[in-house]
Amino acid sequence: MNVSTLQKVRYGYKPKLPLTLSGSTEGITVEFGSPTEAISDREEIKEIFKNTYGKPIASFIIKGKNDKIRRELKVGVILSGGQAPGGHNVIAGLFDGLKKGNPGSVLYGFKRGPSGLLDNKTVILTEEIIDNYRNTGGFDIIGSGRTKIETPDQFASSLETAKKLNLDAVVVIGGDDSNTNAALLAEYFISNGSSTQVIGCPKTIDGDLKNEHIETSFGFDTACKTYSELIGNLCRDTNSAKKYWHFVKLMGRAASHIALECALQTQPNICLISEEVEAKNLSLDKIVEQICASIVKRAENGDNFGIVLIPEGLVEFIPEIKKLIEELNDTMAGEDGAFSSITNFNDRLNWFSGRLSDISLGILKTLPAEIAQQFLMDRDPHGNVQVSRIETEKLLVGMVEKKLSILKERKQYNGKFSALTHFFGYEGRCAFPSNFDADYCYSLGYSAFVLIASGLTGYLSSVKNLTAPADKWIAGGVPLTMMMNLEQRHGSKKPVIRKALVDLNGKPFKTFESNRGQWAEKTSFLVPGPIQYFGPSEVCDNTTVTLSLEHCS
Repeated sequence: MNVSTLQKVRYGYKPKLPLTLSGSTEGITVEFGSPTEAISDREEIKEIFKNTYGKPIASFIIKGKNDKIRRELKVGVILSGGQAPGGHNVIAGLFDGLKKGNPGSVLYGFKRGPSGLLDNKTVILTEEIIDNYRNTGGFDIIGSGRTKIETPDQFASSLETAKKLNLDAVVVIGGDDSNTNAALLAEYFISNGSSTQVIGCPKTIDGDLKNEHIETSFGFDTACKTYSELIGNLCRDTNSAKKYWHFVKLMGRAASHIALECALQTQPNICLISEEVEAKNLSLDKIVEQICASIVKRAENGDNFGIVLIPEGLVEFIPEIKKLIEELNDTMAGEDGAFSSITNFNDRLNWFSGRLSDISLGILKTLPAEIAQQFLMDRDPHGNVQVSRIETEKLLVGMVEKKLSILKERKQYNGKFSALTHFFGYEGRCAFPSNFDADYCYSLGYSAFVLIASGLTGYLSSVKNLTAPADKWIAGGVPLTMMMNLEQRHGSKKPVIRKALVDLNGKPFKTFESNRGQWAEKTSFLVPGPIQYFGPSEVCDNTTVTLSLEHCS
């Protein structure tokens, strides 16, 4: 394997562990709290998860001797969904825990995501393989995939694989949908007489898989630092050239955590927060007016440049566009085949006549053709519009240009506007994990081992108290069913883990809100620079501004 100098050095990094996980495994005991309930739709969720609903929170303590920890185990691990920095360290932590518990334990890696479980495509993960991936980005150790385990045949195939390999457990490393799958799989195994346990690990750079027990999902720290470095570079560049407005779309479809964190790290002139747009019922025109107000004011100060941050899923939160997307999703769910057979764009638009409301159809027809076509592309795996493929940044630039032309005609604007667009997404998904993510992910993997060895199933590996030094982190597990509600998917209600959106009353947003007026007018950019792996702890081990603000006293 060809490796860079940095990668060679990172191989030698020793991730830090919570105190409860850093000593002898035999002394780790599970302490249980009270029974838990789902977020909402409790009776319906309880009916679906008859065997796994209501489990208590699990915490690890050092007390006595846990003979279960020494069992020889066979475990399979799956990387599911999009990549996130630190996934390799989750697997390394799981592997090291298994081997420390019993050197005879075996870890299977399912190739290419959940499909590897369905097709029994595995590789036995050895110390030599693991050592080639420690503290590195990417999911290339076994690959990932987005296959959903949802049909009776798929569940049966999963059980068959578990039986053939004589698995004690399956670990699913993924986001909210992947861990919903993990919960369903855990329930299926029990209801069909299987002793194979299922444990999840919270992965997503979007930062929307969290609650009081899951303080952040892994990868969020690294991705935001990577994007903030790039945004900081643009801040420095535009402040040097003094002639461009950079419109930057950032990953994060359902929630604006990435955009908010990057704003707190770089202090752009404008940062749109989807959740605020929805709460204030802001139309597309109102958003454009907000951006133009900053442009006009800065032009009066002689500053014809700036930075605008846009969350990937913004269009889903703009009332009139949200309604359009909902109508498109409902229409397509029932007639996808008929629509797919139409290739001409104008014929596609006309096909929606009578199927969409007059308002939604009017909006679709008034959008620029290239943007409208993006609303009509192939559906995502859930049957929804692929919002990530809608170039919201280009739509906003076009509308801002039109608005500024009108203002110029009215003598209300006399500046120069030149815009460049960017989408920072894939650039952050496979970066070398920050020290925080390297430590956090390793701890999550190790915690998954303890949950398995202790005989638990239907849990999400948890490590909290994350703003403290790593030795003071608190490891344990959270029942997957307590994070669930029912949502509309493919035209029917399905149990899913609820995404955590930006809290408009939380300290991260309030801090941003109290400063954005000044940032909109004055050049207040911060340039955080690249991720630091070596040096003082306050430089190398610091976490996100979001996490720090959420847990400051």
